[in-house]
Amino acid sequence: MKCPFCDNKETKVIDKRDLDDSTRRRRECLSCKKRYTTYEKIETQKLIIQKKDLRRENFNKEKLRIGLLKACEKRPIPIEKIDQVADRIEAQLLQLGKKEIPSKIIGEKVIKELKKLDKVAYIRFASVYRDFKDVNDFKKELKDLR
Repeated sequence: MKCPFCDNKETKVIDKRDLDDSTRRRRECLSCKKRYTTYEKIETQKLIIQKKDLRRENFNKEKLRIGLLKACEKRPIPIEKIDQVADRIEAQLLQLGKKEIPSKIIGEKVIKELKKLDKVAYIRFASVYRDFKDVNDFKKELKDLR
């Protein structure tokens, strides 16, 4: 690590703290004795989502979270649970080790998670995701759910 004051390359770490998504290090230059703080953060892989119409867009965890919130609206589900589901899906996508992921994979992961979390939220999401055409589609899904 190079000192921002004198460009000396020899420094020592005085204090280290792990934060939620990074590590904070308090450093002291061995030459000029000035102190400064650095942050170390894991660089995550950027995911590209391929939509049904073949458009591509960057993965947006907030967009995933909003979709989950809509499905769970007016249901007795704590926001922490919804955030955990979003975190779990993001982690699963990163573990695939692919740069580009079809949106269908995300939809299936959401369906699977919602099915475990709340049956009503699951049906809400499935009705949009699977493009239910009439009440028979709902009936079939409810029958499969039992």
